[in-house]
Amino acid sequence: HTASRLVGAPPGYIGYEDAGQLTEALRRRPYSIVVFDEVEKAHPELHNMLLQIMEEGHLADAKGRTVDFRNAIIVMTTNVGAEEIKKQTSLGFQLKRDEKTEEAQSYEEMRKKLTESLKKVFRPEFINRLDSVIVFRSLNKEDIRQIVSLELNKVTERLADHEVKLTATQAALDLLAELGFDVEMGARPLRRVIQQKVEDPLSDALLSGTFCEGCTVLVDVTEGEVVLKRAPQVEAKTPEPVA
Repeated sequence: HTASRLVGAPPGYIGYEDAGQLTEALRRRPYSIVVFDEVEKAHPELHNMLLQIMEEGHLADAKGRTVDFRNAIIVMTTNVGAEEIKKQTSLGFQLKRDEKTEEAQSYEEMRKKLTESLKKVFRPEFINRLDSVIVFRSLNKEDIRQIVSLELNKVTERLADHEVKLTATQAALDLLAELGFDVEMGARPLRRVIQQKVEDPLSDALLSGTFCEGCTVLVDVTEGEVVLKRAPQVEAKTPEPVA
């Protein structure tokens, strides 16, 4: 009866006096974004509820009260066709800059296959009620590099109190991107890699006095390993006197 808890338990069941988890939330906050994660795993009764919401714009709770969903945005995620995405992800991460056309073709083929996979899992009337089906392009190597840069920027922001700046070579960005990417997990391991390879060693170096306030730390690669170095200071030139 998990699905029924969304609208409230039916009469005679434990929890009948409690309001529905979904209907009560929307009744109180009609302007909401509601996310159903991995909707393909849900009970068929939930699919029926979603179909009614999409068709009629409202849903009745267990007490007979009508809850308006017309001002809500419903987002559903699914892993249907995940194997196709994994294949495209592996390809996209190995592509070079001059192979973007091949990557785009791979994405279009994947999108078509995923659309067919959806038709095997969800009823036609359910799919037809969706305003849009969005297939996310898999991350490629350039995407991962950008995420690495964003994560390093966050580290720099946290170092502001120590007046320490952080910069990285292209080799370091490439290696962190390689270490932090996984075909199965995407970019999820990246945060842990940056903590292990950059944040933790940097914290130890600051505590030991290896790096001091006001210095710039360079993230680089030496013999295939991520290393932290003190970036060379650029000496300011004394302006020559004007004759």
